[in-house]
Amino acid sequence: MPRIVGVDVPNDKPSWIALTYIHGIGRFVAKKILDEAQVDGTVRAGKLNEDEVSRISQIIDRDYEVEGQLRRRVSQNISRLKDIACYRGIRHRRGLPVRGQQTQSNARTRKGKRKTVAGKKGVKEMR
Repeated sequence: MPRIVGVDVPNDKPSWIALTYIHGIGRFVAKKILDEAQVDGTVRAGKLNEDEVSRISQIIDRDYEVEGQLRRRVSQNISRLKDIACYRGIRHRRGLPVRGQQTQSNARTRKGKRKTVAGKKGVKEMR
């Protein structure tokens, strides 16, 4: 398993797919990185030599924010929104969808498992 910027990428995948296992690198950026490093994207990641792996790592370190650094930046942005108590920050605090989605019948991923609330009991007639 080649280790690129602290992540073990799978041997058996084509190198452009293997790069997507790094947080912050998608398919488009992976292809762009491989083009810049002059590496064939169809070659399996396990077949890359040390020189190619080091060129890829240098490009990623120089031009992209990935893994821990990116995660830290995203969490800081979310905490900033919470601190200034803007609409998006309040939605993050409450665990509700942030980007305007409907919540009456959907949003189960964000809201979590249903919490059943007992219905109102009807007033019994007095005799």
